[in-house]
Amino acid sequence: MPPSEPIRTAAVVTHGRVETIGDGLERLQAVAEHNGVTLLFPSDEREKHGLPPAADEVATADLVIVLGGDGTMLRTLDRFVDSGIPVFGVNYGRVGFLTSVSAAELENGVERAFTGDYRLLELPTLEVEADGQRRAAINDIVLISSTHGRVVELNWQVGGEDYGNVACDGMVCSTAIGSTAYNLSNGGPVLVWGIDVMSITFVAPHTLAARPLVVPRGQSLLATNVTADIPLSVLVDGAPLTELGFEERAEVTFGEKRGLLALLPEVTFVRRFREIFPS
Repeated sequence: MPPSEPIRTAAVVTHGRVETIGDGLERLQAVAEHNGVTLLFPSDEREKHGLPPAADEVATADLVIVLGGDGTMLRTLDRFVDSGIPVFGVNYGRVGFLTSVSAAELENGVERAFTGDYRLLELPTLEVEADGQRRAAINDIVLISSTHGRVVELNWQVGGEDYGNVACDGMVCSTAIGSTAYNLSNGGPVLVWGIDVMSITFVAPHTLAARPLVVPRGQSLLATNVTADIPLSVLVDGAPLTELGFEERAEVTFGEKRGLLALLPEVTFVRRFREIFPS
């Protein structure tokens, strides 16, 4: 998706540890001033950086600039999901898979973003309903044993068909953008950005028959905890949602909400993958 117009206002979200970004915020402010862009700060960012209180309307921003790593990017994408505001990342983290430029490239990368030299990647979401709660995820939904080192038994059904029970540490339901995270580390498939599917991958299954499954939009996963004495934790993009006891279940479906990731034109899936996972 091509962008629309040059940026006039940009919201700012930074790494949770202020010291991590060093002089990054000052550098960003200099680029914004040079390009006539007004920076908007959520109240928590103003408090974090010692800025005077102000009623910045971040919901009206043309773009969100993130100074952080993939964790900060995910939290920001979740925060602005379905708002229509794209998120552009400068990597101040370890991996930065979702960011467009490194910290050293801040000035050039952000200036290009301010002039509209970026493309938009629409990010599908997954939604989980569990224990009367419902939440959307950009990256993944994880169902995991709440007791470290203890195996749980899960019954799983996809599209209304019963796949039986699996003894495991848990399962990961990921979007394409999340397929290179916890899903990949558990042997799940890598999904190219833009594919609107869900990957279901087991964590340490106690069987050779539990293979990853890729599910198309329109089908849902119903997972039931059939372990009598071990609760099942439900995590949404890494954040705890609830715990499920014996015979309690979670349903994971395709969400209607969408996130928007802003990327420089040369930042493609293949290039990013080869940078992060060199052969």
